[in-house]
Amino acid sequence: MSLETWELLSYVVTVVGLPLAIAVFLYEQRKERANEEEAVYQLLSDNYQDFLKSVLEHPDLKLFSTPLPELSEEQRERRMVIFGMLISLFERAYLLLFEPSLSPSQLRRWRSWEDYMREWLSREAFRAQLPVLVQGEDPEFATYIQALAATLESRESR
Repeated sequence: MSLETWELLSYVVTVVGLPLAIAVFLYEQRKERANEEEAVYQLLSDNYQDFLKSVLEHPDLKLFSTPLPELSEEQRERRMVIFGMLISLFERAYLLLFEPSLSPSQLRRWRSWEDYMREWLSREAFRAQLPVLVQGEDPEFATYIQALAATLESRESR
């Protein structure tokens, strides 16, 4: 093989191989990021399942009941602790999953958390405690969940 052949092959590698290597690298990076996002979502979902188990361990608090039952002082305190756990979980989901512009897969994941928030905000006991629960939480999250609660309240009043 002559020097010109080697030179031609080096140009081919530069023109074809380098862009291909960059494309493969970028593809792998996106794939890795998608896997990390899915792992975060799965971890949060597992935490929510654990939260629901703790709710089931306290049936006397009637967290799924409507209208609100009369609770003792100790039961109200335990209910606030459980609501605090829930608001912390919602805040963590907001901080890890929500962005102003989400891709379709990110939006799908976020909407499932928004559904959980709406479900709990539809419960009078939780919604009534929201102003206290969001004190000290991330300001953007507090604004977001309070706006969500206001949306639900306006729908209910119609």
